Amino acid sequence: MPLSTEQVEHIARLARIELSAAETEAARIRLDRIFELIGQMQEADTTGVEPMSHPQENTARLRADTVADAGQPALFQRIAPQAEAGLYLVPKVIE
Repeated sequence: MPLSTEQVEHIARLARIELSAAETEAARIRLDRIFELIGQMQEADTTGVEPMSHPQENTARLRADTVADAGQPALFQRIAPQAEAGLYLVPKVIE
């Protein structure tokens, strides 16, 4: 279904795009080619083909959920302003 020049001008107005006459004709030709390709794709027989979420079979690389660094709490609590029983003490903000 080829587009008319008026339809392309209407689309350009909706998209708030100002096109000259030459640009309108070039856009019409490009859009016609796109719609022609869509038509060809719709003619393809897809019975028995399951929909895919991605065209490639990508899987997320997962790593083991293990502790990589045990940390050094004693070292960090030595430089903390206030720490007690392995906890950091902070000033009370809300009464």
